[in-house]
Amino acid sequence: MMYFSRMKTAAILAVCLLGVLLGIPNLFSAPAAWLPWRTVHLGLDLRGGSYLLLEVDMAAVTKERLESLVDSVRQSLRTAGIFYSSLEAQPDQNRVLLRLRDATRTDAAVTALKPLISPDANTGQPDMTIASTPDGTITMTLSPAALAQRASGAIQQSIEIVRRRIDETGVVDPQITQQGSNRIVVQLPGIGDPDRIKQLIGKTAHMTFRLVDETANASAGGPPPPGDDFLPMQDRPGEKLAVRKRIDVDGADLTDARAGTNPETGEWVVNFTFNSNGARRFADVTRANVNHRFAIVLDDKVISAPVIREPITGGRGQISGSFTAASANDLAVLLRAGALPAPLTVVEQRSVGPELGADSIRAGAISLAIGFLLVVAFMGVFYGLFGWFANLALIVNLVLMLAIMSLLEATLTLPGMAGILLTLGMAVDANILVNERIREEQRAGRPPLAALEHGFKRAYSTIFDSNATAFLAHVMLFVFGSGPVRGFAVTITVGIATTLFTNWMLTRLMVSRWYIAARPKVLPV
Repeated sequence: MMYFSRMKTAAILAVCLLGVLLGIPNLFSAPAAWLPWRTVHLGLDLRGGSYLLLEVDMAAVTKERLESLVDSVRQSLRTAGIFYSSLEAQPDQNRVLLRLRDATRTDAAVTALKPLISPDANTGQPDMTIASTPDGTITMTLSPAALAQRASGAIQQSIEIVRRRIDETGVVDPQITQQGSNRIVVQLPGIGDPDRIKQLIGKTAHMTFRLVDETANASAGGPPPPGDDFLPMQDRPGEKLAVRKRIDVDGADLTDARAGTNPETGEWVVNFTFNSNGARRFADVTRANVNHRFAIVLDDKVISAPVIREPITGGRGQISGSFTAASANDLAVLLRAGALPAPLTVVEQRSVGPELGADSIRAGAISLAIGFLLVVAFMGVFYGLFGWFANLALIVNLVLMLAIMSLLEATLTLPGMAGILLTLGMAVDANILVNERIREEQRAGRPPLAALEHGFKRAYSTIFDSNATAFLAHVMLFVFGSGPVRGFAVTITVGIATTLFTNWMLTRLMVSRWYIAARPKVLPV
């Protein structure tokens, strides 16, 4: 128990030295960009920054699903040769209403529409129901379970896309979490004015490529012809353009988008690249529509509508439209990150100034320093030399905590600082258990070496059991918690691991080396 081979001693000292090396980057800035300089990041409450609460428009999710269903119904009926007098989505009732011209073909229509029903992946229940009446009216109603699943998927997809968009801007360690059933919390440390972030987040960024209806006149007034939309031009306020409703190429097929300049004109443009499916469709459309206009539509606004001069078969294209360097880069960021499944609105915004963050750091540092000094004084007074061994192990414990958190590039928040203080108390508890057990063994008449052996051995089972249960509890807190709660859980779990190492390995090593050098007849506990 008290014997340490040279290999074991070297391994323990190597771990301590590695902890010091990994903790150094927190004290200095990186000397070179290529060095892996990992540090602990400060959270919003310590560094200052911005807090945004976003709400996902669930009505838009339902509306998009119903519009997609309407398109599918139209194609299915066209294939079956069944004609209808009206076909409309009714979002307020979560259904699609269909009226046939010939009521005698109701059963045939229902049969043609049944393949549109798909079972739920979890329950196996159908995602919609189809009902018909003898007069040729058919209703397709989405099930509540299917809508709830789609809403949950929209939230998770929105979180991932928001994270990609923010990461593209270079914000360090943003915190993006779900709140409730339809809200997303975004914390941006170090960002005092989040206006650009809000603009990037707020855009749905659904890009489509559609043919222009050159026979329709959007400026003449009146409703658009069947199959057309009158969409506003982005760079010409008040002017609209007639474009086909049918989407020829979807922006979901984009694989890359980069801002650049046109070498001929010098204006800013966005260069984009399609995947194989998008490249094939883009080539087919441009090949079949040479000398016709092809509109590039972003969130129901026409960015540009150039004339197709020749087939574009390379899967690459260019978007121009009175861009500045900033707007071209922002559009490229949006296209690379992907389209949101539903619009997001900012329902709350708060800013935390750096002064408040500095005050929090100061208050946290003072509390840590006072707690540490009290612990050191207590251990030194009550346990003498062995108490000072514990104090040295406590310092190494803090260094190792900092090293592991730096390696993980964890975010330190006020709850995290509280976790560090709590870890100090847990580490002291472990040392107190060991020292008290050694005292008891010495009082029972055991010689010094036997008292040390039995003291460490019998105390360790208690220390391990208590720390193991605490470790599991905080792992669950990390898994199911969010935001600062997860930061607290990370700090505690890391602290438990380092406490077990320093208490069981480092303190025992120091006591063993002292005993070999001093050979005392009575232990100074």
